[in-house]
Amino acid sequence: MQLTAWSKDLRVTAGGSGVVSHVGAALLRLLADRAGLTAGLSAGLARAGWWPMHDRGRVLVDLAVMIADGGEAISDIDVLRHQREVFGPVASDTTVWRALDEIGAVQLRRIAKARAKVRARMWQLFGGPPAARAAGRDIGTGVVVLDVDSTIVITHSDKEGAAATYKHSFGFHPILVTCDNTAELLAVKLRPGNAGANTAADHLDVLAQAIAQVPAKHRRHLLIRGDCAAATHAVLDWLHEQDSKRGRRVEYSLGWSIGEAERAAITALPAQAWSPAINADGGVRDGAAVAELTGLLHLPGWPAGMRVIVRRERPHPGAQLTLFEDR
Repeated sequence: MQLTAWSKDLRVTAGGSGVVSHVGAALLRLLADRAGLTAGLSAGLARAGWWPMHDRGRVLVDLAVMIADGGEAISDIDVLRHQREVFGPVASDTTVWRALDEIGAVQLRRIAKARAKVRARMWQLFGGPPAARAAGRDIGTGVVVLDVDSTIVITHSDKEGAAATYKHSFGFHPILVTCDNTAELLAVKLRPGNAGANTAADHLDVLAQAIAQVPAKHRRHLLIRGDCAAATHAVLDWLHEQDSKRGRRVEYSLGWSIGEAERAAITALPAQAWSPAINADGGVRDGAAVAELTGLLHLPGWPAGMRVIVRRERPHPGAQLTLFEDR
């Protein structure tokens, strides 16, 4: 009760005195409380015989609200602290630092468990996730689509874990998995800037974390999407292993690197092998076509039943073409 007492008798109006800025952040905080996330994090981070002045679940929720409100540094928590009349007591930036420093592998597992429990409850309240869409139509009832990809986060100082990236910048290179059905970030693996784009162990770790975040009843039919960095032997073998489990279907649509064998197969394709490509809205993509290369490639060691599809389209203005592409 102490965690949620701040919102007792809270009202949002368009006029009156005592106006405060960033009051919309209160709605996010209230959502976390009513969904059970704040209490779940508090229980997961509690320690016997230890009662900190600022509950750790409350601290993490306030930190998330601060980031959603545009905060870029832990000191930005002061935006909430300075509006005590709305948010009640909010931890200082030094307390937030201590709270984060207390989190280790055990606490991370407890946080993940609390998130998964709240997500299962919310999906149940909404009657399950909405259908994912592609080419202007629903992919299928009950299919949960997980998108895995890495991104570059630039930093302008020598922070812990920061390093030079393959894009000649400096910062971090995390891998994220999002749910296309709901636009939720399910899992993220923090990595230094020089981490490899196609490191299979990192992909397997973050995918396993993401699947654990999907409520059990909705894991029966998954579609994993990613670029060619995820198309390693280890990842594809693991996906086929997941697909072989009773009561579960796991499909994938991953990028594929173009090498000499693929170039030779593309060259050998007859004109009639190409079909018009489709845009995300279902309309025909002007000047683009797709074809299947599977029968023209020798794929030893790759999982049986895997198909290779290629797309061609008109070059974008200013595109630098290889000799093969130009031809």
